[in-house]
Amino acid sequence: MALYPAQKHVLKTCAKLVELLPETDRLKPQILFLTSEVTPFRNDTDREIAFRQESNFFYLSGCHVPSSFLLVTYQAGTSLEQTPSVELFIPEVEPADLMWSVPPPNLDIASKTHDVTKVAHTTALTPTLTQLLAAFPSALIHTLPPTSLFPTLPPQYRALLGAGANVTDAYLLGALHRARLLKTDPEIALIRRANAISSRAHEVVMRVLGAAVKGALRGQDPASIGARPALPGEWLVEKEQEAEALFVASCRREGAVHQAYLPICAASTRAATLHYCCNGGNDKEFAWGPVGAHDRHNHGAFAQHDGQGGPRQLAPQVLLIDAGCEWSCYASDITRTMPVGNGGKFTPEARAIYELVHAMQKEAFSLLRPGVHWDAVHLATHRVLVRGLQRLGILKSPRSANSGSWNAEEAPLAAGVSAAFYPHGLGHSLGMDVHDVPSASKPAVNATIPQGDDDGLGNEAIYAYLRLRLPLEEGMVVTVEPGCYFHRHLLAAVRDSKHVDLEVLRRYESVGGVRIEDVVRITADGYENLTTVPSDVQWIEGVCSGAL
Repeated sequence: MALYPAQKHVLKTCAKLVELLPETDRLKPQILFLTSEVTPFRNDTDREIAFRQESNFFYLSGCHVPSSFLLVTYQAGTSLEQTPSVELFIPEVEPADLMWSVPPPNLDIASKTHDVTKVAHTTALTPTLTQLLAAFPSALIHTLPPTSLFPTLPPQYRALLGAGANVTDAYLLGALHRARLLKTDPEIALIRRANAISSRAHEVVMRVLGAAVKGALRGQDPASIGARPALPGEWLVEKEQEAEALFVASCRREGAVHQAYLPICAASTRAATLHYCCNGGNDKEFAWGPVGAHDRHNHGAFAQHDGQGGPRQLAPQVLLIDAGCEWSCYASDITRTMPVGNGGKFTPEARAIYELVHAMQKEAFSLLRPGVHWDAVHLATHRVLVRGLQRLGILKSPRSANSGSWNAEEAPLAAGVSAAFYPHGLGHSLGMDVHDVPSASKPAVNATIPQGDDDGLGNEAIYAYLRLRLPLEEGMVVTVEPGCYFHRHLLAAVRDSKHVDLEVLRRYESVGGVRIEDVVRITADGYENLTTVPSDVQWIEGVCSGAL
């Protein structure tokens, strides 16, 4: 495995740091002092929780070891500008480590597996820091902000820095975010791996659904397996948590330790809740109900008894899975919306909404290239949405071809109506964190794209939840995730709108929601899609029906 390019990341970060400093401080020595995450424990117990390294610490060190520290010394105009000193401090192996857990590496191994100047034990940190402060008395000491979002320096080191040192937390985080915004080739390789594993996991869930439709998973019937538990090849997916478990298991089988975020597995109308994973999400059965004469019938193991001797069938519905694993601290983020019930086929209404969202994503893809402002891409997807909802009759069609007519494409945008169906942003930066580098992705002042009702750019409401508001640059990695939702609380604000046909809207509300999300990197002349699981409706239905 290639060595993680920590020193290259140190150089990028230090260059961004100097740009942020007042001119009078740019030639001073700069010392970066970071602490790693510690092994977390469940509240008021000694039971460990899964460890994941803090992103900024890993970016500058490539170190997964808990309770470690990093010192970087940099000075523009000196030899330290090209070759900063990068010193990593890791804990010594304790007898208890050998008995209870996996011990940290020894210094010889750590020196070979980390792209740093020097590796030492944490016992050497205090004398090293003392010598550094004496050697560079005018240095600025940079730390991350002292909030719950980041590991905090232990009291003994804060006291050492407090003895006359010039300490600031005003610049380091901003510099790290700006450096992390554009990915290096090794970072792209890690993101590519995470997305390949996650793409296969999404397909695994779909294929298990398809196998059930074909009747290939009848073995879960207690009469056929006896007292033993059902084996993985006999599992059905009839609950949201079962879909989640299959997805996570597929990722773990390929060596991915962490999910990049809590998976979202939302069936039926619950697919309208964007972050359904939290506070009671991912824990419901699929919707059950009678199958109408016009529906394709479910088959095989999906048929159950209704308690009165008759069969009950899964109601036609969608299952939205928004999930992605990490690979060595780098994220993926993929959403697929798939049919459940109805023989693995979308209902006509769900298929129409799915194809509309797919068209929104294709429009976004067609615009991706360096220099294009993300606001403009986002707005373009809203335009596709409005035209599609007008075509379906959910939004009333223009009275005439005259663009000035009250219900032309611009009118629902200006009124903010489309935001009730598509409330979130088109996508976000992705890297070490799934919603990556927020301060660099969404500047405080976004003057490039003006907004307002009078300039054809729609209502401010359609931009409210954008997490990315920048011109695209080569090396960015972003998600492209348009959606269309029928959330009763969000739609309440537009039910009385002159643009909405309530009778038609009611026919579509049972769809719940559709989102399609891929991860792409911006290239010199366009983009590369790093997500490998297909999303066209024919493939989705083919797999979920067991035909492919």
